[in-house]
Amino acid sequence: QVQLVESGGGLVQAGGSLRLSCAASGHTFSTDAMYWFHQAPGKERDFVATINWDGGSTYYADSVKGRFTISRDNAKNTVYLQMNSLKPEDTGVYYCAARRDLGIARYSPEYEYENWGQGTQVTVPS
Repeated sequence: QVQLVESGGGLVQAGGSLRLSCAASGHTFSTDAMYWFHQAPGKERDFVATINWDGGSTYYADSVKGRFTISRDNAKNTVYLQMNSLKPEDTGVYYCAARRDLGIARYSPEYEYENWGQGTQVTVPS
């Protein structure tokens, strides 16, 4: 089982950038697809991006395409989310999640995840 710890959140002005990290412990990281989710205040958690087990495939929510980039370093057991051109609506808690999958990057609202991190707060003032 994978344990996940997010970091890198903070306060950034609109148009700025942040890089989130999600450090994983556990022997299954290299066989897991990794996901980032966003939960805005008072709203449900939404899918942001996913990367497949070897980093060769990625998939994004329309709202972040062209602004966010997901990547991973299996040697460091870490997945990243580079967030550029941040907007006030990007404010919220960002969570990473792991799911055993050796296919291409994909997302379904019905997926279940092995583990979730505790989240990291991103604030973009309007």
